[in-house]
Amino acid sequence: MNTYTRFPVVLRKGRGMKVWSSDGKEYLDFVGGVAVNILGHCHPRVVVAIQKQAQRLLHVSNYYYNEPQIKLAKLLVEHSFADKVFFCNSGAEAIEAAIKLARKYAKEQIDPERHEIIAALNSFHGRTFAALSATGQEKFRKGFDPLVPGFRHVPYDDIASLREAITERTCAVLLEPIQGEGGVKIPHENYLREVRSLCDERNILLILDEVQTGMGRTGKLYAYEHSGVVPDIMAVAKGLGGGVPIGAMLASDKVVAAFQPGSHASTFGGNPLACAAGVATIEVVLEDGFVLDQCNRMGLYFKERLEKLKQEFPSLVREVRGRGLLLGMELTTGGDPIVRACFEKGFLINCTAGTVLRFVPPLIVQRKEIDQLTETLHAILSAQSQ
Repeated sequence: MNTYTRFPVVLRKGRGMKVWSSDGKEYLDFVGGVAVNILGHCHPRVVVAIQKQAQRLLHVSNYYYNEPQIKLAKLLVEHSFADKVFFCNSGAEAIEAAIKLARKYAKEQIDPERHEIIAALNSFHGRTFAALSATGQEKFRKGFDPLVPGFRHVPYDDIASLREAITERTCAVLLEPIQGEGGVKIPHENYLREVRSLCDERNILLILDEVQTGMGRTGKLYAYEHSGVVPDIMAVAKGLGGGVPIGAMLASDKVVAAFQPGSHASTFGGNPLACAAGVATIEVVLEDGFVLDQCNRMGLYFKERLEKLKQEFPSLVREVRGRGLLLGMELTTGGDPIVRACFEKGFLINCTAGTVLRFVPPLIVQRKEIDQLTETLHAILSAQSQ
């Protein structure tokens, strides 16, 4: 269906940072499946895990346990705040599960009238109906009214507005630690801590959407670790499967008690094949801290190179921001022509929020690849400034 603005290319093979089209052209991929391919394309450990699992067991119902699901749940719990995991197939599904759990917990444990969730303007939480209703961008919501009731929106990074919006009907606050689709917006240092304190004060839940920021993208396994804040519920997906579709909703035992058999389910959630890919991906990310260290080092280097472009082209580049390898370069004009120009020169990049070039490459990106891209951006910006 005509739901994507696609580039005129068919990609057929990928290795590491590179993909090749059906006509043999090579591209350096700084989109990474939109923050999905955190270990690059077809990482050997992930590929072998998938191959072995495909020979053993592809799918069974959640009426039964399966080994990769147990192993992945254990890894997620051991390396996060959470006590339990619900598996699904995407970020939007993880957000749906989080919304359902928050409402059910609040209604049963606090007050039957508690059902409203406060989210942020400029946020993005997915395209299913509850996730869309939580999303604070009109361009995604337009044409789909009436949306799911019970959502309010306040400015991001504004604790006073959040405090004012809380009522006796509020059950949770839903936030991205960094707004990705909204243009790589980073809140001030104390914001999440202030939100956590406010939630504790008013006896409401904190849900963090780490679909894009999780799995090492910001230099730590989860972005909430940078602030020392612990959420009650968290949604992850994208990088979790190293390229294979999988999502998860994580929560503390206190909140999880609201879910009983029949409360929520997913036919394919926790599928053995997807979970085997997830286990391999997390194990590689956590081994010796190399991947996270690489993300931090290359993120700093990449940001420095983008800052140099800002200094050289102040009339074209408004701001550079980001953390780890979630970086944005805000332009003074539309970003699509630059994305197209990069594509013609063999680089895959992305524009979000109209004017922000968003870079979410695999966490294995090297200096030479960053140099190649930034030199190409320099040439494109030079041509535009003349």
